[in-house]
Amino acid sequence: MAATPEVTGQPETASAAATAVPQNPDAAGFGVYVHWPFCASKCPYCDFNSHVRHGGIDQSAYLKGYLAEIRSLRQAIGPRDVTSIFFGGGTPSLMEPATVAAILDEIANAWQLTTDAEITLEANPSSVEAGRFKGYRQAGINRVSLGVQSLRDDDLRALGRLHSVSEARNAIEIASNTFDRHSFDLIYARPKQSAADWESELTEAIAIGARHLSLYQLTIEEGTPFAELYNKGRLVIPASQQADELFRLTRDITAANGLRAYETSNHAQAGEESRHNLLYWRYGEYAGIGPGAHGRIIVDGQRIATSTERMPEAWLERVSTAGNGTIERETLASPEQADELLMMSLRLSEGLNLDRLAKIGGLRPGEKSIAALTDADLIEHDVATRRLRVTDAGSFVLNEIVLQLSADLQPL
Repeated sequence: MAATPEVTGQPETASAAATAVPQNPDAAGFGVYVHWPFCASKCPYCDFNSHVRHGGIDQSAYLKGYLAEIRSLRQAIGPRDVTSIFFGGGTPSLMEPATVAAILDEIANAWQLTTDAEITLEANPSSVEAGRFKGYRQAGINRVSLGVQSLRDDDLRALGRLHSVSEARNAIEIASNTFDRHSFDLIYARPKQSAADWESELTEAIAIGARHLSLYQLTIEEGTPFAELYNKGRLVIPASQQADELFRLTRDITAANGLRAYETSNHAQAGEESRHNLLYWRYGEYAGIGPGAHGRIIVDGQRIATSTERMPEAWLERVSTAGNGTIERETLASPEQADELLMMSLRLSEGLNLDRLAKIGGLRPGEKSIAALTDADLIEHDVATRRLRVTDAGSFVLNEIVLQLSADLQPL
């Protein structure tokens, strides 16, 4: 659960300007997501497309696949200005810096990188070395996201993590000394975690010097070892009321320390927001590269949802024969785009632009639904800026709000 990439030949211009966040929230930009699907071990709560290969990975073979897929997507998409790149996984910090550099070079050859492009690489603390991070910086990475998950050793072991708190702290220090920007993740609402426990841990995380935190409630995902334990009654997580208390506490503590919740699970100082996160939630355009990567690209005026083969070996075989690993390519109709835009935008503190919803989907939420949700103090309707925003009270029932507004979308 971390991610960040960079670009050879442009590390200084990219990293120096990468703190800038687009001021126009409706100018989402174009990004590239690179999925590295391999991990040293599989965490018991994780349902991501990640795989363990104890026999090792032929990075040179996979690199050829990534380069071929980038060229294929460039041919399909055409020219673009890249505002962000994100290496996610899996564990991208298991990649050799030379592999990262070659992928970034190919992206830069395919499209034009903006001078302030944000390039993020996810890293796990157990795979962090000062020399390796220096290599990523030289390759072009200007932001790193660390999958810390907990600052308690007992909980790290329970979560199946391979690192210790000491290693996590060391990784954060190396990241802060190597990159202009860094972030780390924590998971809360863990088994037996009290509000006092979480308050202490989160306060400790902020004291480390965090300027961006991704804070996720532990969820039980079907098909994971945690789901099996949960279904057998051997894993108990906080009940919904207690989880809501922890969510409220998270908002209060981060806000009091200058890290506003610019998105439901992401908190940052002003100017430290992840540009790639914002691109997703603002419903921007992005190319998905690598096994199991998803994309939203625009071709001939049509927004297309893409996904690639999830199994790494099958993806590599497909790329070698077809030039890319795409297995699904769906043109999204206007109502589908409207649903996606609504769902994404309402997670952001800046909210949903009704004019953009009308332009993309030709739809608008019904006035009765807007009025009812506003009267219930679940959303705010800013008539002047034509935006809907979820209130603090509404953030606890965000899914229900999205469902109600989506069900009441009406033609203009």
